[in-house]
Amino acid sequence: MEAEGLGWLLVPLHQLVSWVAAGAMVFGGVVPYIPQYRDIRRTQNADGFSTHVCLVLLVANILRILFWFGRHFESPLLWQSIVMILTMLLMLKLCTEVRVANELNIKRRSFSDFDAHHFWHWSSFADYVQCVLAFTGVAGYVTYLSIDSTLFVETLGFLAVLTEAMLGVPQLYRNYRHRSTEGMSLKMVLMWTSGDTFKTAYFLLNGAPLQFSVCGLLQVLVDLAILGQAYAFAHHPQKPAPHTVHPVSTKAL
Repeated sequence: MEAEGLGWLLVPLHQLVSWVAAGAMVFGGVVPYIPQYRDIRRTQNADGFSTHVCLVLLVANILRILFWFGRHFESPLLWQSIVMILTMLLMLKLCTEVRVANELNIKRRSFSDFDAHHFWHWSSFADYVQCVLAFTGVAGYVTYLSIDSTLFVETLGFLAVLTEAMLGVPQLYRNYRHRSTEGMSLKMVLMWTSGDTFKTAYFLLNGAPLQFSVCGLLQVLVDLAILGQAYAFAHHPQKPAPHTVHPVSTKAL
């Protein structure tokens, strides 16, 4: 009787934990970008955030959604991709508006120019939307033609999670090139690390496809590397140039 009573309590408790974990998977990935979004709005400066992070996440989550059509995985992971795509579009909209407002007498660039030198550095948010829609259309058409191929589907899933694992690489490179993490939200990176650790554990415990777990571990390593940069650059800041005349312009570079 006592065991039955305990079981009656554990079943709804287990279900509640499952719901909380699923909710964390769907919306947890968005949380790290809230402090970065607020910092950009407050300072009206988006130089510290690499918009290529948005590019990586958009590509990764579009591919993940297409992968779902060939091999159904858990619904929270599918909804996570949808929510993340919307979030990255919001980040791009803000960054584009701030950057264009700060650029004076700069030639306007658009997606329709098809200029590789200025790819993902356009003057209007609509151009980014056009690029995303074009990529989705092409990738979706190829997936539709090859959906019966197991090799193609598994490769698509691998590319999706591998691309997401490279999420922090643009920020890592940006920090290395500038020898600084100024303008980057440390809270964002700390949340990346905790979120990716939780996500990887979720993959392992719930038997997600192997690609998800391997690339999740890689993503955690990249996050730790960015945290290492933040520590190193804070304790060994770059020395200013000896003949700097216009500090504001230098910072913008």
